[in-house]
Amino acid sequence: MNRLDGRAADQVRPISFELGIAPQASGSVLIAMGNTRVICAVMIENGVPRWMKEQGVTGGWLTAEYSMLPYSTQTRKPRDISKGKLDGRSSEIQRLIGRSLRAVVDLEKLGPRTMWVDCDVLQADGGTRTAAITGASLAVAVACRRLVDEQKLESPPIKSFVAAISAGILDGSPIVDLDYDEDKAVTVDFNMVATGEGEFVELQGSGEESTFSQEQLTRMLSLGRKSIAGLIQAQRAVLANLAASAAVSSLIETEPL
Repeated sequence: MNRLDGRAADQVRPISFELGIAPQASGSVLIAMGNTRVICAVMIENGVPRWMKEQGVTGGWLTAEYSMLPYSTQTRKPRDISKGKLDGRSSEIQRLIGRSLRAVVDLEKLGPRTMWVDCDVLQADGGTRTAAITGASLAVAVACRRLVDEQKLESPPIKSFVAAISAGILDGSPIVDLDYDEDKAVTVDFNMVATGEGEFVELQGSGEESTFSQEQLTRMLSLGRKSIAGLIQAQRAVLANLAASAAVSSLIETEPL
């Protein structure tokens, strides 16, 4: 099995996080995984959806929206608004993002607030949904930390990080983090979401006019968990650097000249 870009079966594309890409948001991240780039931004509003009040549901809420910008693909993708409705794929993905993040956010601790998570794909080269989840998890962590910095909460309402990765079967062999060309070529398409503790949040898999064995499934899960652990380690490193930078900044501001 030879991957088109020469990566090993368990090798994730180069990943980077750029914080503060949307200054008006409470937390924002531009995530790049290979040539896939997604802006993930979080805004927090006081108040919760009416259905929560009507049903007596306590705590806060988190919801996500996902969009591929017209210039993110090789041929222009019309905006959903031009069709008058959200397409089925975008609706499915934004629900997945919301479920993934709610699994690791303590909504009771968040209080009567709504956390809006917007994921906009700038460039699509496979794995946009998984990159959106991974980037959004970091953006949510930054936004929750801001709530603490602004003394609106005593501690961040985060239970864990979460990340996601794609997998598939190429030439009979399991691989992870498919780019666009690989996504078209694989006989099995798989996506997985897991927490920093290695617990799965969601698994999505199907054969593309093909089948897959228990052994192949086990291998994909193993490769996926390893990849997600690496992604979460990268998220934690970025947040740790942010905390260190903030500590230095605070010391400079308070230290007498």
